[in-house]
This record gives sequence, C-alpha cells and structure tokens, in this order.
Amino acid sequence: MRYRRGDVVARALQVLDDYGLADLTMRRLGAELGVQPSALYHHFANKQTLLAAVADEILLRGRRAQRPEEWDARVDAVCTELRDAMLAYRDGAEVVATVRSFGLGAQEPYDEVVAALRDGGLDDELAATAARTLLHFVLGHVTDEQTQLQAAAVGAIDADVRESSDFAVGLGLVMDGIRKRLAV
Repeated sequence: MRYRRGDVVARALQVLDDYGLADLTMRRLGAELGVQPSALYHHFANKQTLLAAVADEILLRGRRAQRPEEWDARVDAVCTELRDAMLAYRDGAEVVATVRSFGLGAQEPYDEVVAALRDGGLDDELAATAARTLLHFVLGHVTDEQTQLQAAAVGAIDADVRESSDFAVGLGLVMDGIRKRLAV
C-alpha cells in the first residue's frame, strides 16, 4: 500500500504518543506502516524533516478558530494554545522545541506572538526578545509538566501528579513584565 505524506505524519504522531520520541525511529515507523524504512525517504529527506512535519501537525491540530483583538489577550491565547497542543501528545514539547531550535518548523506561534507584541507597542527588537522569552517559558513549562507526568506514570518518582498547573500564573508574570516595559 502506498502512503501519502499526511498518512505518514499521522502514524508518526501515533507512534510518538504510544512510545515516545526516543522510539520514534524511521525503522519503527516503517514497521508500523508495513513498509521498509527506505520507503519513508520518498516523503522525508531524514528524521529531522519528519519531526518538523510532526511538530507542525501538532500545532495545526491544536489551532483554535479565532484570536482576540487586544494584543495581550492574543499573546495569552497563542501561548495557551501552544501549551495545550503540546500537552496533547507525549513528548510534544520536546518535539516542538527541537524543531524550533533547529529552524525546521514550528514557527507560527513565534510569528503570531511577535505580531501581537508589535501591535502592543514594542519595537521590532524588543518584540522578538519578548516573544522568545514567552516561548521559552511555554516550552519549558510544558516540558516540566510532561516529564513529571511520565516519571510518575512509570514509578520513577514518588510524587503524585500535580492536580493543577501554575501555567496561567507564570504566563501572567511574564506578561506583567512586558506591560511594565511598555509603560516606561
């Protein structure tokens, strides 16, 4: 059976969710699809380009319909949407962070945050720095959440899974700093 690029990405997301990023290999993915790993290279030049497509699909599937008008509400919406999208998949934060760090994809949240911050009155340089800071917070927070959940699930830590998240409070703290900078 011939698979389309979208079919391969969908199965890669399933493998990611079932086994984690460490086990998302071209060999495993080929076995899951019933094809030789070399057949996957028809769609993806290497594992990094596959991961870029997976990261972009994670973000696409987590996309919500409409953004608020106010710049700060838009930033909050993008960051919260990004968090939720990554939490929907095992190792989602690691996939998105890696792809973003390599410059292979997962660019849309950054671009949206920069645009919102510019609309709020930040100059280009400060908007870029603030956007990176916000994304680092989101990526780090979700990585922490996912790591804690996975470690607790396999009994690697004795701690109970957190019942609530302080994500909104942390995001609010970062946004307060940005608003304060705007007031200067």
